[in-house]
Amino acid sequence: MTGKERREQLLTIGRTLFAERGLDGTSVEEIAGAAGVSKPVVYEHFGGKEGLYAVVVDREFEKLLALVTEALTSAIHYRSKLEKAALALLAYIEENPDGFRILVRDSHGGTGTGSFASLLSEIAGEVEYVLAREFDRHGYDDKNAPMYAQMLVGMVALIGQWWLDVRKPRREEVAAHLVNLAWNGLSGLEPRPSLDPKRRRKELERMEKAAEKAAAKAEKAQRKQARRTEET
Repeated sequence: MTGKERREQLLTIGRTLFAERGLDGTSVEEIAGAAGVSKPVVYEHFGGKEGLYAVVVDREFEKLLALVTEALTSAIHYRSKLEKAALALLAYIEENPDGFRILVRDSHGGTGTGSFASLLSEIAGEVEYVLAREFDRHGYDDKNAPMYAQMLVGMVALIGQWWLDVRKPRREEVAAHLVNLAWNGLSGLEPRPSLDPKRRRKELERMEKAAEKAAAKAEKAQRKQARRTEET
């Protein structure tokens, strides 16, 4: 096994152990034993478990940040940006559960810049830029963009931590409900949210028809009541 291959092996093993037990709960002996090498090999490549942990955290940090940033910049419509970002996070969690577990653990000093807090700060910066342009376009005060960016990112991050363990419903449905709340607010929630624009239009049409039917029924009842009043 080449030096590069050995380094990647140690990173893979360390990633699994850190996800299960954290930095403090993992020893160099366990890492070396799982890799079938002596402890000096681990020290040679990383200087200790802290160095290995730092590389693992930074890799996951960069991976997730790149996915979310790409999602925010690849879509044109702002609802699509939010949908893609939510899906990117959930896809990362589904495909890299160990990596996400490591990221959400409390960051240790000296382990690099890739803490979950700094990750959220980086993502919030991207969201803030998007929101500031949208606020300005609609005549809103763009000074509030940082606050709204933190709200959105915090909501997405928390739902991600919750979904990491429950895994229900499927990620597309979770993303649809998340965007439903973020985009429409509690007062305008869609009864059956979807990421599919066609399905959303059909649902809107159904809701409009239902509202028209209810209004017509109410009007008919009012007329009936008015006639009864006149008769008496």
